[in-house]
Amino acid sequence: MYVSEWENGKRALSDRYAEILRNILGVTDVELRGVTATTAIPVADGYDDLLSRIDAAGSVGDSMVGALETQTELLRTMDRQMGAAGLVDQMTGHLAALEDALNFAVLPSARRPVALALAGASTLAAWQAVDSGAVERAWRHYELAKRAARDAEAPMYLAHAMGEQAFVLCEAGRPALAVELVREAQRTLGRDGSPRLWAWLYATEAEVCAHAEMADDSRRALEAATERIPDGVDARDPDMLSIFLNGSHLTRWRGNILAFLGDVDALASLYEAAKDMDPTFVRARAGVHADLAQAHAARAEYDDARKHLQQARMLASRTGSVRQRRRVDLLSERL
Repeated sequence: MYVSEWENGKRALSDRYAEILRNILGVTDVELRGVTATTAIPVADGYDDLLSRIDAAGSVGDSMVGALETQTELLRTMDRQMGAAGLVDQMTGHLAALEDALNFAVLPSARRPVALALAGASTLAAWQAVDSGAVERAWRHYELAKRAARDAEAPMYLAHAMGEQAFVLCEAGRPALAVELVREAQRTLGRDGSPRLWAWLYATEAEVCAHAEMADDSRRALEAATERIPDGVDARDPDMLSIFLNGSHLTRWRGNILAFLGDVDALASLYEAAKDMDPTFVRARAGVHADLAQAHAARAEYDDARKHLQQARMLASRTGSVRQRRRVDLLSERL
């Protein structure tokens, strides 16, 4: 009854219910209420207020930046295990605090560490928005991440934001443009960048090439990713904390791409990845089961496909992933 009255304008949406709905639907207050957002930059009221904000931003030291990055890491862990929908308020407030600190930081020495922290947080917020189905918000967060990376003079963060943005273009139905963007990200990186980031960029290229029906390019990019990935089980890139990628993760990714290409080797890669997968990557496990369903369906093994699709649906519902649920629905229509 309340939902009907909210939709028909017969009842105002209270702050109490707005908070509940934001965390269920994974939307911001602006998206929920359908009102126009005001400018994100606070307007200083007079010189005293302006100088107060500048002084506060200038006093943000390494310990404060470290605390903000710790909060980003906590939000990243919660997102990985529980999904993005319930974190929208925390993520919105976190980005606002980082933007406010950057807007009033004057000297490059004060701006760079804050900008770097904002670049990392913005790509996380963007990926959460993609997972929640809020595509326009995701795009704006990626643009913010790119601006912050340029401000921080951090080509690795810029290339990473461009690479993730390519996924949005791909899912929006522009895979050829996504290929161009990820290749531009590689050119932006030039001779810089860690081996793990390069492996990630090549794997990203392989995936968008597969969607663009560029099978040969996709396989060449997969080979390049395999050549670049460092040995060992460590997944975190010490120079690029947004990247989780090791040999096991790349095997899963390879299986995903080969399944899309209809390659017979997809199943072996996917089952190997599922066996070695970190159990805390709940949403990623939903993706693996969806990949397995797709690979089995390509071989007309429909009973196995339905079994994995059921697991994918359960895990996608557990994390509230709109993106994964959409994929599960599309695969269900084919079975």
